Amino acid sequence: MRSLLDLVRRHADAHADRFGLAPTPFPGLGVVRVMRPGELQVAVQKPLIAICLQGRKRVTMGTTSFDYGAGEALVITADVPTTSQILDASPAAPYYALALELDPALLRRLSVEADLRPAGAAPVRIEPADPDVTDAAWRLMRLLGRPAALPVLGESLLREMHYWLLTGRHGAAIRGLGVVDSHAHRIARAVALIRQDYARTLRIGDLAAVAGMSESSFHQHFRTITTLSPLQFQKQLRLIEARRQMLADGVGITHAAHAVGYESVPQFTRDYARLFGMPPGRDMREARLSA
Repeated sequence: MRSLLDLVRRHADAHADRFGLAPTPFPGLGVVRVMRPGELQVAVQKPLIAICLQGRKRVTMGTTSFDYGAGEALVITADVPTTSQILDASPAAPYYALALELDPALLRRLSVEADLRPAGAAPVRIEPADPDVTDAAWRLMRLLGRPAALPVLGESLLREMHYWLLTGRHGAAIRGLGVVDSHAHRIARAVALIRQDYARTLRIGDLAAVAGMSESSFHQHFRTITTLSPLQFQKQLRLIEARRQMLADGVGITHAAHAVGYESVPQFTRDYARLFGMPPGRDMREARLSA
């Protein structure tokens, strides 16, 4: 873990943006550096594993909170809404983490090849980081200093990392993503459409058809897996994207509201305040002061 922290620190310190995010050339793999405890962040997470290497963080889904720190991994196995907050970080000892978005197609192939069976598990959980997973992650991060090896070895190491996730202590939570035609797989197809067309009015019948379910069954399984109704899920995606546009791109409130599909700016403002705890104008002023 210390060797992995050293590699993550080196990459994050050189490449982190003002939000603390540092992507890598590997699909879905990035590192995070945060210099001080922060405000609550709202997101609709994709399935991922985040390995904390230094500091401490709290993630809340619904009424359940999970604290995790160095040596522990957060596993999210469904597109679920979460709030999160860095609890322990400072300029002298920043929060560092490595995060990998899980590749459902790769998980399905590996599940078939390894003849793995699904196991039920909560969509958000904390586990000690698996040594096989962190070893594969360490070798992936080492490749960043060897550009000629990236196209040759990168894909195989990502595949290895997914394999250890499926077969190790995280496997019970992750295997459902690798089951062809499972409810999670079907709902994931509808979620992908909502993420792609979040600004467009979507009919429940169309989403149910994409999932291959009746409308009543689709509603039931969507809420069970994501904890939200399809319309609530789309609304949160819209509001989170609007906040990103205002923070990162500097667009105005009206422009952001219309860009994500709202026709009424007052309705956008009300929904925004319910999700983020304050109206967008005040949120942007406080964000600028904090920056």
